[in-house]
Amino acid sequence: MPRFPLLPVQPDKFTLVFLVFLMVVTTAILVGRFAMKNEQTSTDSPSDLVSVSPVPTAPASGAAAAPEKATRYVVKTIDGEATFVDAASRAGLDATATFRVAQALRNMIDFRRDWKEKNRVAFVFDTKGDKASSEDQGRPGMPAAVRVVTDAGEHDIFLYRNLAGKAFYYTKRGDRARGGGFLRYPLDFRRISSQFSQRRFDPVLKRWQPHDGVDFAAPSGTAVHATANGVVTFAGVQTGYGNVIEIRNRPPYSTLFAHLSRFAKGIRIGTRVKRNEVIGYVGATGWATGPHLHYEVQVDDVPKNPLTVSLPPAEPLQGRDLSRFASRSETLEDLL
Repeated sequence: MPRFPLLPVQPDKFTLVFLVFLMVVTTAILVGRFAMKNEQTSTDSPSDLVSVSPVPTAPASGAAAAPEKATRYVVKTIDGEATFVDAASRAGLDATATFRVAQALRNMIDFRRDWKEKNRVAFVFDTKGDKASSEDQGRPGMPAAVRVVTDAGEHDIFLYRNLAGKAFYYTKRGDRARGGGFLRYPLDFRRISSQFSQRRFDPVLKRWQPHDGVDFAAPSGTAVHATANGVVTFAGVQTGYGNVIEIRNRPPYSTLFAHLSRFAKGIRIGTRVKRNEVIGYVGATGWATGPHLHYEVQVDDVPKNPLTVSLPPAEPLQGRDLSRFASRSETLEDLL
């Protein structure tokens, strides 16, 4: 039987080389796929990366307010004090700040008559706002907002620095609080001796008739102030009223002051007067049973109750000022 020759060694080497080649190619393919996967992971959507490296997003409009209020504003609520001055002092206000706040509230509150120990007053201080008037005392500055709660209700004022750089207190509607408008009371008085009435018994004439104003009892010589800017239209004697001053104020308002002992220097017809300017002094001229001021407010020549008549505001905010103020006052009102 013929014997076949053995296969040469060369084919075995070729097979080995081919296998090695396949292994190298396979490894290269696997490595390439792995690299592509890593590259895809590194370029994934931002939402996939947030869990690794969170990106802070802007909070909702309401969410940002709470932390800011907690760190920026300080609220002090005071009650149980005998006077408003005591309450302000307990809150840390200095004399200047107390005076400015009291003056701003003067048209809303008669602190001598309306203030009671059970009244509550809340002060909001802006730590980034106006500095104290006496910084060396370590006291807070002007309160950014004030609320006084009396039996008559709540009275709010808000400090605002307008675009011209001047800071004043305003009501929630943006009306200037007691600045250039009308004063409610023309003098410091002891009591109201006679109210406005459509039918009052006249103690001198002994008959029933309208009482077109309010009588403020006060000592003779007490200074009487103009309650608003205006022009004197009459300064002389009238039957029954004695010495009288009439002032034409911002239309349709006019005011009358009667039973004066004398006029202030320079007061005559045509004189221009300013709010809070002294125009005369309490007396008992005319038909008067004692020293007092008879005070009238007329609107379109119709007598109105001086204690309740709606008085015009002074220098209300407008335009950009009003928009900025509305946003700020809303924030502060939430703290009161």
